[in-house]
Amino acid sequence: MILYDYYRSSAAYRVRIAIALKGLVVERRPVHLLHGEQRDPGYRAKSPLAIVPTLQLDDGRVITQSLAIIDYLDALKPEPPLLPRDAVLAAQARATALSIACEIHPLANLRVIEALQRQFDAKDDQIAMWRRCWITEGLSAVEALIAPPAPFAFGAEPSLADICLIPQVYNARRFDVPLDDCPRILAVEAACAALPAFMEARPEAQPDAE
Repeated sequence: MILYDYYRSSAAYRVRIAIALKGLVVERRPVHLLHGEQRDPGYRAKSPLAIVPTLQLDDGRVITQSLAIIDYLDALKPEPPLLPRDAVLAAQARATALSIACEIHPLANLRVIEALQRQFDAKDDQIAMWRRCWITEGLSAVEALIAPPAPFAFGAEPSLADICLIPQVYNARRFDVPLDDCPRILAVEAACAALPAFMEARPEAQPDAE
């Protein structure tokens, strides 16, 4: 399998965590978003939205969207599971992951920022305020959604919720979003930091890191 990703993409970061947790070996091919490589016709044939990550299977078929890729990996190698076995906890973990991937992340991703700059002449300080606003509001909601750390977001083992949360926390720190009011999130972050899978997936640990 081949994973097309970008070291600082939080969506790709999620998939790298899942790959590491599953102990899978996947070839990585970086797609530099700031250089516009995602708009190359060859890559766009794989990812019509011109986004990362994209997973190309050994038979040539492709899967886009991080949560769909993670779901495939979980089906491909069921152990360790990426959702709690309890049905309610599994639904809550999935809801938390979706809150991050669908409600927080899209508002501050590269395509939105470029549109704000191009169409509305948004300045750097305005972009910074925009990012901090939506990340702060979103993580405040996630803080209320997750269960008291035990030690992860929904139990004794990391789940899809943690896989999505850690890249978003990375973004919060990158954009100077304070996390003092998020003790549960900080506790989950500390628990994840003790696992090699999360450390291996960090943006600064990737070969294409700048």
